[in-house]
Amino acid sequence: MPDLVVPALGESITEAVISRWHKKVGDPVAPDEPVLALETDKITVDLPSPAAGALTEQRFAEGATVRVGDVVGIISEGAQPAAGDGKGAAAERPAAPAAKQEAPAKQSAPPAKQAAPPAKQAAPAAKQAAPPAAAKPPASPGAGSDNGERSHAASRRLSPSMRRAQREETTPPPIAADPRAAASTPTAAATPAPAPTAAPAPARAQSPASGAEREDVVPMTPIRRRIAERLLEAQQSAATLTTFNEVDMTRVMSLRDRFKQEFADRHGVKLGFMSFFVKASIAALELFPGLNAEVRGDAIVYKKHYDLGVAVSTERGLIVPVLREADRLSFAEIELGIAELATRARNGKLGLDDLVGGTFSITNGGIYGSMMSTPMLNYPQTGILGMHNIVERPVAIGGQVQIRPIMYVALTYDHRVVDGREAVSFLVAVKQRIEDPDRLMFAL
Repeated sequence: MPDLVVPALGESITEAVISRWHKKVGDPVAPDEPVLALETDKITVDLPSPAAGALTEQRFAEGATVRVGDVVGIISEGAQPAAGDGKGAAAERPAAPAAKQEAPAKQSAPPAKQAAPPAKQAAPAAKQAAPPAAAKPPASPGAGSDNGERSHAASRRLSPSMRRAQREETTPPPIAADPRAAASTPTAAATPAPAPTAAPAPARAQSPASGAEREDVVPMTPIRRRIAERLLEAQQSAATLTTFNEVDMTRVMSLRDRFKQEFADRHGVKLGFMSFFVKASIAALELFPGLNAEVRGDAIVYKKHYDLGVAVSTERGLIVPVLREADRLSFAEIELGIAELATRARNGKLGLDDLVGGTFSITNGGIYGSMMSTPMLNYPQTGILGMHNIVERPVAIGGQVQIRPIMYVALTYDHRVVDGREAVSFLVAVKQRIEDPDRLMFAL
């Protein structure tokens, strides 16, 4: 009986959540056929069946958190599929005994019919008990009715002279001085008193329900928990700082407008700004290698390859797939690679190899309208570049004020490895290559 075991899911991943069981207990399975889906903080992977047979046990329900090495189910080789709709072994196994007990159930029907006459005999007794119950109302005014009824009944037992003497002996409350209060009868004065105190009670009883309707408590998904952990890890482990600059996008936008249609017809992908920033970042990283590095213990590891992480927003959260060997790719290959990674990320088709090993990251908040932000490090990387929205702004050019499309860019860096001078110089290098894209054509 082969076990379904949670496999190793990549570096630093120790647990996953069972997002879905593709098979129910009793369902037949073929070798390598997906049995369940495991959702990690990075991707969703299917766990295949190790052998042919039937799923005979599910040890964890959907939504349960499991760790690497846990046995989550049992496959019985050669087992026949269970009859019925396959909702689970616990629901199917009692089916046979229930069928066997069907005959005794029919024999027990006559006693049920014999029990009916005593029920009919009980009806007269109930009718006989009714008169005493009806006799209670006359005896209950002194004990079970409200204060107004008791006061009214007591007033009927007193003579007019006795009621007058009682009014003279009793000191009236201050509110009795109001002429309108004097006009009210004793019954009317007593009746409103309980009403104000009873009215707020239903409102207080409904307040917890109304408060619950205004809140929706949802457990954090694995990827959201992992994002939170990574952000805290980056803040606690690295000495992060952010520096800003602005880039005049006039020449890049003009170049893009001139060739975007021909580029799309030739390569089957749109020409975006990301490929320009990837090329500019790689040129700047070659000048300042501290931003293409990481800290390992007491050592700094400088990377000689350029695997750039490109942030992609999905329904599950922000994912940073890696564009491998970006320094060897053309503009078209960069755009095609980014488009493919983004599509696979949104469809949940990324593999673990697509998410690990990045050396530097780029994120573009401008597509959502962000004017300026401070991107967080994708730890253990030492640098991340943030792109933002392009806005027309008045700028001074040659002693004159002109309207230019301006983008603010931000660089967050690990100050343990990179000094402020290097960080500022890196952004200036990116700025120069975007404002003068001819430099990119000649690798300058």
